[in-house]
Amino acid sequence: MTIAGHLATIDRLRARPFPEAPGRSELGDSGPGFHVAALARSEEFWEDDGTRRLEVEEQYEAERDALSERLGSRWGAPQHFSLFSVFSRSMDGEEIPEPWGVLSNHTPDLYLWRAEERWIGLGVSQWDTEPAFELLLVVTTVDPP
Repeated sequence: MTIAGHLATIDRLRARPFPEAPGRSELGDSGPGFHVAALARSEEFWEDDGTRRLEVEEQYEAERDALSERLGSRWGAPQHFSLFSVFSRSMDGEEIPEPWGVLSNHTPDLYLWRAEERWIGLGVSQWDTEPAFELLLVVTTVDPP
């Protein structure tokens, strides 16, 4: 998908109401106060020696950065929000509100903007070394923990 397509998806999710119960839609996962969508998804790396994986990771980070520049023209420079401490706190048993709890399991950090009453976040996700990378979009009214 192109940057223009990503921007259209961001605008659709910003305008979409949040469901009362968690569930999936054609764009991703949603729940009370949040939407999480994969804007792009790479191939998997089960047979990779690490070379292709590194190239794809760099590509997804570059795509996130390019999209961030476009969003920055709308809402200013993003905040860089590390999810490492959120993940650590959840591993220590702290109850972390969604979407932050699940995101911290597979997304190291997000670029965040506050647009009206919603947070908009972009991150590069990968659950482990073999699964695909995803360029993730988060739209939420839930403040970062």
